[in-house]
Amino acid sequence: MDWMNSKVEQSGGASAGDIAKYVLALLLVAAGVAAYIYFDQWAGPLRALVVVAGLVLGAGVFLVTAKGAQTREFLSESRFELRKVVWPTRQEALRTTWVVMIAVAVLSLLLAGFDLVIQAAVKYLLGR
Repeated sequence: MDWMNSKVEQSGGASAGDIAKYVLALLLVAAGVAAYIYFDQWAGPLRALVVVAGLVLGAGVFLVTAKGAQTREFLSESRFELRKVVWPTRQEALRTTWVVMIAVAVLSLLLAGFDLVIQAAVKYLLGR
């Protein structure tokens, strides 16, 4: 049973280097946002590019930390699992969509009917 907790035990506290990298990543993102706010005379696309640059640089710094390595591993495993998924054909997707739309319509009418019955009952009880 100990082998199941091996990943949890391996992911101990963050090292001082990782904490410094986290702070640097946050500062890079904050700098991008601050530059966007400060340089309001720049053209819109250039301001947006500064924010994107801050986000990309911050993400790059984050990805070289221990949590970043875990994130890369998770994303890699997710992509591998997505290859195993059997996606529906267009016809299956359309058929399922129609079934859902009909079910929603029927349930909406049913709830509207209950609403009318309850409304009539309340009006009768209140003597209106």
